Amino acid sequence: MKIVLTGGGTAGHVMPNLALLPFLSKKFDRIYYVGSRDGIEKKLCEERAVEYFGIDTVKLRRDAFFTNLKIPFSLHKCVKEAKKLLKELSPDVVFSKGGYVALPVCLAARALKIPVVAHESDCSLGLANRITAPFAKCVITSNSATKCKNALYIGNPLRPELFEADGSRVAGKYGLPGKKPLLLVVGGSKGSQALNEIVFANLDELLSRFEIIHVTGKTDCVPTKKGYVAKEYANDIFDLYAAADVILSRAGANAVGEISALGKRVLYVPLPKTASRGDQIINARRAAAGGRAAVLEQENLSRAKLMNALGFLLSSPPPKAQKTENVNERIVAVIVNAAKGEERRT
Repeated sequence: MKIVLTGGGTAGHVMPNLALLPFLSKKFDRIYYVGSRDGIEKKLCEERAVEYFGIDTVKLRRDAFFTNLKIPFSLHKCVKEAKKLLKELSPDVVFSKGGYVALPVCLAARALKIPVVAHESDCSLGLANRITAPFAKCVITSNSATKCKNALYIGNPLRPELFEADGSRVAGKYGLPGKKPLLLVVGGSKGSQALNEIVFANLDELLSRFEIIHVTGKTDCVPTKKGYVAKEYANDIFDLYAAADVILSRAGANAVGEISALGKRVLYVPLPKTASRGDQIINARRAAAGGRAAVLEQENLSRAKLMNALGFLLSSPPPKAQKTENVNERIVAVIVNAAKGEERRT
């Protein structure tokens, strides 16, 4: 059997797909990835030697009304290109993680009568998954509260390497003394301006209590201080998770799933509704309600509240790791059933 994976625009739409690769390879003879021509999904697939095909895509821009009026015409062209590619690849199933990259692939699969299985990491469906859901064989969700046609709650795929990480090598690797607790700051795959600004502005006070590794994304004027390490992107994020005594993070679904699975002390500062559809706020609150996190919403972010929250977490016992047994295997079982034309099973 053959499968096409799709999804992209951010690492959050790609990494869950890649987490399934060891499990998919046991069931499918060929695994292809279809994404945009130059998106982050291309880079991540090439690093893992996944057979990759790029197509044209269109993106809804919240700040460009008149540009969006052209989307139906551009999307038709993208779907046509995706249909041609899918005819050549002839997959038995398409698995979509959503994002604007996935939409033309899913619409092309529908036209060619190729079964589609989608996955939604957030509490509410993103635009691509909202359009895909009515014709998908199944929409696998990471949240039991997510409601849509053909919804099936299983969970979020987690990379096996998450549980194989070694935090003991982090201090030496980054030249840290290892004499204070380690604070890991993570703003998502593209970084967070709000987290960067609060850390930069209060770095001396933070360094009085912590050694810090800060995943900044692309940013200018990064401070240079003893005990502080800034990285644009972390290829060793699981080792950093393992080493951290406290984590300061945005609340994307993948980050929440990974940090919860490890049982780490974490302060979430979710993206505000002005910058998203509000799912990070829901993700963070649900984690906090389950006793796995503290939450400080961005509009309340200040020096005093940040230091108090981090201090409270540091003095508290770490939460219990969240159970994630067999999530990847169950997701793959649903995909295989769809490829064979069978009813979904978990």
